[in-house]
Amino acid sequence: MTDLLLENENARKLVKTLGLPIPVPEKLARAKGPYEERPLDDKKVLVCGVGGLQATLAQILTKAGAYPLVVGTSDAALEPFIGPGEAWARAPHRVEPGDAPEGERIDAIVFDGTGLETPDDLHQLYAFMGPWIRRLNRSGRVVVIGRPAGDAKKPVLAATRAGLEGFTRSLAKEIGANGSTANSVFVQEGADERLDPLLRFLLSPRSAYISCQPFHVTKLAKGEEAPETHVLGGKVALVTGAARGIGEATAELLAAEGAHVVCLDRPADDGPCSKVAQRIGGSTLLVDITDADAPERISGELKERFGGVDIVVHNAGVTRDKTLARMSPEQWDMAVDINLGAVIRITDRLLSEEALRPGGRVICLSSVSGIAGNRGQTNYSAGKAGIVGFVEALAPKVAKKGITVNAIAPGFIETRLTDAMPVAIREVARRMAAVGQGGKPEDVGQTITFLATPGAVGLTGETVRVCGGALVGA
Repeated sequence: MTDLLLENENARKLVKTLGLPIPVPEKLARAKGPYEERPLDDKKVLVCGVGGLQATLAQILTKAGAYPLVVGTSDAALEPFIGPGEAWARAPHRVEPGDAPEGERIDAIVFDGTGLETPDDLHQLYAFMGPWIRRLNRSGRVVVIGRPAGDAKKPVLAATRAGLEGFTRSLAKEIGANGSTANSVFVQEGADERLDPLLRFLLSPRSAYISCQPFHVTKLAKGEEAPETHVLGGKVALVTGAARGIGEATAELLAAEGAHVVCLDRPADDGPCSKVAQRIGGSTLLVDITDADAPERISGELKERFGGVDIVVHNAGVTRDKTLARMSPEQWDMAVDINLGAVIRITDRLLSEEALRPGGRVICLSSVSGIAGNRGQTNYSAGKAGIVGFVEALAPKVAKKGITVNAIAPGFIETRLTDAMPVAIREVARRMAAVGQGGKPEDVGQTITFLATPGAVGLTGETVRVCGGALVGA
């Protein structure tokens, strides 16, 4: 990605005035190709903290190909890692707390904070991770794991658990300049076995533009807990707004994992939509989602042609930006209806007619504008905020069927629309991310694809911000 600050003095002055970073950001290491069984092959991962997940982490990390460096005061800390290490030829190594051997570099840090109980215990974050944070390689990963604050019975315990999120968000801002990310994961008691797919995703290049984010792993949805792979062979996926941008990137990634993708777009976009479908070996469905009969037609076509659908990606959206005082009724109605109303109507129809099969995945596109608001986007933000409420409310209602419902909230994503923005505004938006740059459509697509997998059964009712740790909306 070119850095226009090197050639535009006005943009440079504006960014400097706002106190945002000037240097060219580190190029993010992104994943290429389909899912890999060992995404952490030969990566050094520091495992630290005091909690009850050591045996689980040992299995996940060694099987994924990592070499664990375990922080501990004696070789007893290595015991959970010895068996898995022998099975996968990944011998663990112990380091003393506070000791970061000269010249040692690491690719990731995983902190087990499930045993923290008081604010004093938070000192372990500093003691274990502080000596190593300068040893983190470029495009490194930090994942802090805890228990949900909302499940705590004592206020002091809830406060301690919540502290993990604040720490991780701030750390992400400190390490983003070298392309590194930091995220927190809160695992419900009894859901530890569902941590595997999410941890693999967050430690891999597939999560390059996700930072500062909390994830919640639950037992809510029924279904398989930790499949061997993320492959989507035999699955049918519907992607709305598939003709270009995020929809196109998502369709390509889902197809690469083995899904048959039904590319839906307006009849007016027949040409580009058909080209995407042909390129990935998918199908085309031309429907205007605002039509009164659109839900019926979509559900009927999916049942008749494919016997139903397994993955639904509500990507189609529109902006009609004006300040509220200058906005027409048509501009308001169109933005709210396409971004929210159509999503609800189509989903309800697919569920009521059982076109969405058990174990299905529903993924809806929200936006950081729906979380933080944005001037001139009251209509758009209302719709995108509504998506957050929709997935939260729907998730528990369909969980018994193993269906998960989640939202994606993209930040500044490099598309033809953002290319048309004034250069100064565009550069400021890029620098507001912890990683100092905008994302790409495939960053959003990678997250959607992960949430579409059987292994993501532990995540439902979530809104995942794919924003690079943006200052606004993170």
